[in-house]
Amino acid sequence: MRLRAAPCQFLCFAISISIPYRGWRRILKSMITILLHSSKTMVPVETSRVLTRPAFLNDVEKLASYLKTLSAEKITGVMHVSEKLASEAARLIAAWGADGQQSAAIETFRGDIYSGLRALEFSEAEKAFAQKHLRLLSGLYGILLPYDGVAPYRLEAGYRLPDDPYKNLYTYWGEKLAGTLPAAGPIINLTSVEYQRLVLPYVDVSRVVTPRFLSRMNGSEPRFVVVHAKIARGAYARWLIKRGQASAKGLEKFNDLGYRYDPAQSTPSEPAYICDDFQGIGLSQRLA
Repeated sequence: MRLRAAPCQFLCFAISISIPYRGWRRILKSMITILLHSSKTMVPVETSRVLTRPAFLNDVEKLASYLKTLSAEKITGVMHVSEKLASEAARLIAAWGADGQQSAAIETFRGDIYSGLRALEFSEAEKAFAQKHLRLLSGLYGILLPYDGVAPYRLEAGYRLPDDPYKNLYTYWGEKLAGTLPAAGPIINLTSVEYQRLVLPYVDVSRVVTPRFLSRMNGSEPRFVVVHAKIARGAYARWLIKRGQASAKGLEKFNDLGYRYDPAQSTPSEPAYICDDFQGIGLSQRLA
């Protein structure tokens, strides 16, 4: 698949302040940025779309070249996985190439988040909105546009590699990833703690909105259920993309998969959504 540079994705945007919703803090009404993160499982998908090139491909190639020097035995220790998975990770990185067969990042990643996102169902207008507003954080690629071309790999952001300058990927990527984001405007953080460390330390905390997804199980108090929350993050990003609204106004209206906004459980920076009957079971192989 032919790649092209993404046009003007790193412009800074002038913004204005909007009126708060029911006592919420004042949220910047400019273009929202939605953050998701990569997944360990990747399945390339054929596409006729012209793919864009990852922003930091030179850094990616340096990191990938280093990873190619690691034996499967060394990878086992770094990733804390079985010999079988380490061998597969070594095979993937050995085959990896920036100029090889590529597929769209958003369509290639698999797992619970992407089951909730269901990107293969997006219309052309929704794809365009996602390309403008959604960013995917990655251990290998740093940060991706949804339709950047990628090749399969396995490298989580929290892995500690043996040698400098790759020992700490948070240090390796530094503040450059955050520097690609708009200089102002709300950031809807749907990433894990592991991945948000790639970006959030370098942005104004007042910009960040981190939705929480809680489930009542058999009449229990609302609690965090990992699989439910992962699917819900993808579904929330899907909802933001499909509604096509560039501001963060109206976040309380999300109601997919049986979730409802709960003002009592919410804070200005962490709106909470609670479900009594999780409706995303069929979206995950782990729950099917």
